[in-house]
Parts: sequence; C-alpha cells; structure tokens
Amino acid sequence: MSRLVLIPARMASTRLPGKPLADIGGVPMIVQVARRALESGIGDIAVATDTPAVAQAVEAAGFKAVMTSPDHQSGSDRIHEALAALDPDGRFETVVNLQGDLPTIAPDLIASCAETLEAGAADIATLGVEIADEAEKTNPNVVKIVGSQIGEGRLRALYFTRATAPWGEGPLYHHIGIYAYRRAALERFVSLGPSPLETRERLEQLRALEAGMRIDAAIVSSVPLGVDTPDDLERARTILSAG
Repeated sequence: MSRLVLIPARMASTRLPGKPLADIGGVPMIVQVARRALESGIGDIAVATDTPAVAQAVEAAGFKAVMTSPDHQSGSDRIHEALAALDPDGRFETVVNLQGDLPTIAPDLIASCAETLEAGAADIATLGVEIADEAEKTNPNVVKIVGSQIGEGRLRALYFTRATAPWGEGPLYHHIGIYAYRRAALERFVSLGPSPLETRERLEQLRALEAGMRIDAAIVSSVPLGVDTPDDLERARTILSAG
C-alpha cells in the first residue's frame, strides 16, 4: 500500500513557545521529526503547518511542507487538509499522523504503526506500551488502552481512558498518540463531530470508536519522548547528541 507520513506542526504551544523551531542538534525540532520519518523508510513525508517560518525551515532541510488553515482544532483536521492538497487523485492509501514533538522517536515505531493497519481489518492503527511504573497506572495524563488481544503484540482497542483500566489482575497499556489511517477512514473521521465520550475524556480517538470504527494497536517496547516543556527539550538534546 502507498503510504504518506504527515507531520502536523503549529506554533501555539504555551509551555514551550515556538516549539517546532526549537533547536535540537543544530536543526529545528520539526526537522528532527521529519528525519525520523525518513529513517523509517515507509513512504513519502510532508509537514502540515499554518506558520510560514515552519514551512521555510522544513523546505530548507529538503523536506516538503504544506500550508494549512490556522483554524484547525486538531492534528487530524490539519493532515486531512494537507492530504487533499498533496494528493487530490487519491494515490496514497495509508496516511500516518506523526506528532511534530517526537524528535527522538525510534523509526521502527513509525513503521510498526503503518504495518499494523495494513496487516488487519482496522480503520485506524496506533501504538501502546505495557506500563511498568506503578505511578503511571493512576496518572490521568497517561492515557490507557483497554483492548482485546488479537495476536502476538496486538490489541483491538475497545476503549481509551485517563482512568486506571481495566480493573483486576493483568497488564495496563500506555497509549502512544501516533495513528495510521486508511484514507477513507480519515475522511470519515474528520467529517464526524466531537462525540460525547471524546468530549468527556478529552480523547479524540474515542470519536472513532463511538462511530463504530475499528482501532488496532501494536504493543511496542518504549514510549517516545514528547517535548512539551523546556526540560523535555533538554532531554531530547541529550538523547540525540548521544547518537
């Protein structure tokens, strides 16, 4: 299946102003994310942004950028607009939504997300990691996947929640917010309005489940560092400088 990795990027972060252009190893963070996508080797890559400075930095590094509306409320809306602009003829069948604040993500995680989608009957694929830290099990900032095992290292997602779930003995899984969509699934998803559970839990992926869409998750070995604060940025710089 033909694949396109789209990386949404906007400058509206309050905890880390100008986040996409923050310097990591001599290049902007958004360029480091694009490099990880390139290293995954899964397909074409583009950055979807509403900021000319971000587009200029991306293009100066040799990657493609697409200007999108500043009014989008989510990354999925932004990549949908970018997809329509880049590929009006429908050449790409799999679309990967890779967050623009994951500069240290292992490239094989990006590939695993796309492969999980294409290996089964899901509309959307994502990733999860078994929770090892007891404190994370009750932390509402750690989103959990509740799902049924459908194979080695694979779950069919039944629910996503900030609560500690499921109850009882057994592993809990930390959701990693990377998504691979079948093209038709992305188009359907963005056409839906916010759902009741999405609004209540503040988790966009619940919109898909409430609409009867199927989400499969690959269980991987590590959680990528999301850069949201100055401390996160320093950690990313240290990780990448270590090679």
